[in-house]
Amino acid sequence: MQDFQVHMYTDGAARGNPGPGGYGIVMEWVGKPYRKEFSKGYKLTTNNRMELLAVIEGLRKLKKPGIHVKVFTDSKYVADAVNKGWVFGWEKKSFVNRKNSDLWIAFLKEYRKHHVKFQWIKGHNDHPQNERCDALAVAASKQKNLPVDAGYSS
Repeated sequence: MQDFQVHMYTDGAARGNPGPGGYGIVMEWVGKPYRKEFSKGYKLTTNNRMELLAVIEGLRKLKKPGIHVKVFTDSKYVADAVNKGWVFGWEKKSFVNRKNSDLWIAFLKEYRKHHVKFQWIKGHNDHPQNERCDALAVAASKQKNLPVDAGYSS
């Protein structure tokens, strides 16, 4: 089995759920002193949308296809949907009556470009990268003049 080239830590936050929200990403190139952080906030969104968008945006940052990525997330919603195969069943049913279908479709497009494995980690459990992602997500949700999450509808 191929070793992972990138470890990606992701988190999403929403203050109010729905409310102002944001995501945070920490990406580390395994075996090298390479680390990048990304975050963005939105005016009105949900926690689950931000958890999923963090993964999508992190995968979009990978410059070439075929990267072996391990995604660490504290979102059971995201990790279980992939690890238990639910998202592939939803796709077969064209995401009918499925929340966040816009993001799941975008996720699958990015997911299929790489070799991605998910590992769920307990949130707010002193995991340094997860805590950093949470801080990035919360800070992003508090920025002024946040853009609209075009895919969100209440």
